[in-house]
Amino acid sequence: MAFFSKDLGLDLGTMFTRLADSAQVLLEEPTIVAIEVDDQKMVAAGLEARDMYGKVPENIEVARPLKHGVIADYEITETLLAYLLQRVSGSMRIFRPRVMVSVPFGVTSVERRAVYEAVMEAGSREVFLIQQPLAAAIGIDLPIHSPSGNMIICLGGGCTEAAVMAMYGIVSADTLRAGGMDLDEAIVYYVRRKYGVIIGQVTAEQLKIRIGAAVPQDIENSMEVQGQDQVTGLPRPVTLTTGEIVEALQEPLKQIVETGRKVLEKTPPELVSDIIDRGVALCGGGALLRGVDKLLTKSLGIPAYLVDNPLTCVVQGAVKSFGMLNVIRRNLPQV
Repeated sequence: MAFFSKDLGLDLGTMFTRLADSAQVLLEEPTIVAIEVDDQKMVAAGLEARDMYGKVPENIEVARPLKHGVIADYEITETLLAYLLQRVSGSMRIFRPRVMVSVPFGVTSVERRAVYEAVMEAGSREVFLIQQPLAAAIGIDLPIHSPSGNMIICLGGGCTEAAVMAMYGIVSADTLRAGGMDLDEAIVYYVRRKYGVIIGQVTAEQLKIRIGAAVPQDIENSMEVQGQDQVTGLPRPVTLTTGEIVEALQEPLKQIVETGRKVLEKTPPELVSDIIDRGVALCGGGALLRGVDKLLTKSLGIPAYLVDNPLTCVVQGAVKSFGMLNVIRRNLPQV
């Protein structure tokens, strides 16, 4: 079935790519592709490619074309986008959509240009870029039209962004090129150091989701995973607890807290008092980690809360921003 919409929002993330029109989220797929090494042809994309991760022969490479929120492999990204755009518009390409694509705050002009060109080449009629925190704020209906301060922290897979907004623009912001994937890596490192067992990133992510937390929990859960003994190379099970995952995540979580703190330090005091009243909105996949709201509330001294649509607010805000293009256009990144 083809979806007909002239305007699309695109959240091109390190972990997931989402496309939406004004009515709904049309597609959500892992930002991952399987490529034939010899002729660089795409074999699979999205969920299908993710299921192949670590299970393919040498002639096939499973890769994430984005690193820390920016394009690391241009050709693969363009191929993936063309495939995804075709999926939402059907094979009968009657229209070429206008696309509003989110980019991390503070990316370089070269990185912006790469995103712009990849989305254009993939089959768009016109492409606009919007900073991720601004798109997220629009997606959760923060009152950014007023001259009062609103703060949001986006905890993405590849980067973490904190921003204060007022009058349709970003007043102060900072981007940490680390996110959910770095939390997974911290778990991998912890298990190897403590138990001498090597686990994969997919296993680490499962530990984070199922028993992980940012602060100690009242109920201590545990989970057994299969790993590889560092010395013998043979399979070895290891059981981990919530407390251990909390310990493993402390270092990367400190950096996330520090990013929020830096933004507040750069924010005019009048806007900070607004933020104290309204709280800090948390979005992105990382915001689903148990207790991350409590950690940020305690560390920043301002109440932090999880938004209703943490995974889709960026793509929903991106498409919604077409309706206010005349007022936000001057604040959008130029290519």
